[in-house]
Amino acid sequence: MRLLILRHAPAAPPATPDTGDDDRPLTRRGRKRFKKAARGLAEILPAPDLLLTSPLLRARETAKIAGKVWKLTPAEEPLLAGGSPEALLAAVTGHPAGSVVAVVGHEPDMSRLLAHVLGGIGERMPFRKGGAALVELADGAGEGGRLIWFMPPRTLRALCK
Repeated sequence: MRLLILRHAPAAPPATPDTGDDDRPLTRRGRKRFKKAARGLAEILPAPDLLLTSPLLRARETAKIAGKVWKLTPAEEPLLAGGSPEALLAAVTGHPAGSVVAVVGHEPDMSRLLAHVLGGIGERMPFRKGGAALVELADGAGEGGRLIWFMPPRTLRALCK
């Protein structure tokens, strides 16, 4: 199974008046840039079998943009908003060997998930907003994985035709 890990696109700052952290929307610029990044992502990766998103607004909006490009409806996964990497992996690894599961979440959770899947070797790989990584998972959830690619949003946007 392959796991596509996405960080949400740029959102309103945490100190936005009258907006709680869970309800911070994407910025206009973040929305525009991620639409292009999502089209670039679709150039190199066919639609995943499943698209999961954190229930927080900025992640849901990011997943909706990606879902529109892939013609998929995102499903909410509460573990993507602060759940442990182990619990999240257990939730996604029941899919067939050839499937692709995409997850949209937040930092530092996405970096922790990537580090956990890769065996925790090396420094944490921080995701830029709108960045993505594709990992090939071994058969068992605890078996680890192999990094196929790790791309910042700028590279994804450059892939857009």
